[in-house]
Amino acid sequence: MPKILACTDGSAPYSASVYDHAAWAALRLGAAVEVLHVLDAAREKAMLADFTGAIGVDARDELLQQLADLEAAKAKVAQKKGRLVLDDATARLQALGVAEVEATLRHGTLVETLGEREQGADLVVIGKRGETHDVAGGHLGANLERAVRSSRKPVLVASRAFRPIGRAVIAFDGSASARRAVELAAAGPLLHDVAVDVLAVRPSSKVAAEDLPWAESTLRAVGREARAVTAEGTPAEAIAAHVQLTAADLVVMGAYGHSRIRALIIGSTTTETIRTCQVPLLMVH
Repeated sequence: MPKILACTDGSAPYSASVYDHAAWAALRLGAAVEVLHVLDAAREKAMLADFTGAIGVDARDELLQQLADLEAAKAKVAQKKGRLVLDDATARLQALGVAEVEATLRHGTLVETLGEREQGADLVVIGKRGETHDVAGGHLGANLERAVRSSRKPVLVASRAFRPIGRAVIAFDGSASARRAVELAAAGPLLHDVAVDVLAVRPSSKVAAEDLPWAESTLRAVGREARAVTAEGTPAEAIAAHVQLTAADLVVMGAYGHSRIRALIIGSTTTETIRTCQVPLLMVH
């Protein structure tokens, strides 16, 4: 049976949207859902520094014991919160019709845990923002870019709220990951009744003359309603504008096609598209 790995930190409103998007995909794929919540404790090294010379030994030892007790209490609260988050996720997914739901609570970092748990998954779902980032300013969740970069599976980045998906835009630049995005859209039942625009943005895109017809024909060959279109401008802005123009419900694109060094210097189309688009994004490696 296919499996979807849904990552949640319990924050509103994105966690509920993660469950809704995971349920949408699960019902289309006939998949089970594993809900993952990771307890990532902050390491406050400064608080545990050597206080010798600043305060007396007895006072230092007493303070260190108090700090240790505080950390233990915080860990118990986090564990209880994690269980409640998973209980809420399980109840919502079952109410949405997902027959098989598994709840997983782990200690560590999301990226490390994702690398372990995604091995048996066909799709990863994660919210655009988490509990440490609000919507103001368009900031992305602290774990999102690292998770999308490190994952080897398709990643569905959930928007603020779920809405039925009837039209998608494939951002197509001719790269290997963009071609895999077309192949994913053509294969299987996930997007079987979703109308698709294959969008190439010029002059940034290096799409060859035959690439767009290939993408369009690949989708039409399996019965998809598809058309190839072009736009001018910077990729992220052109994609967002086309989404608004066509009232698209989903963007499908290759994830981080350029080198990390180049992305650090000039910015990443992937990151900028995630930030500016108000619809979910399906990222394909």
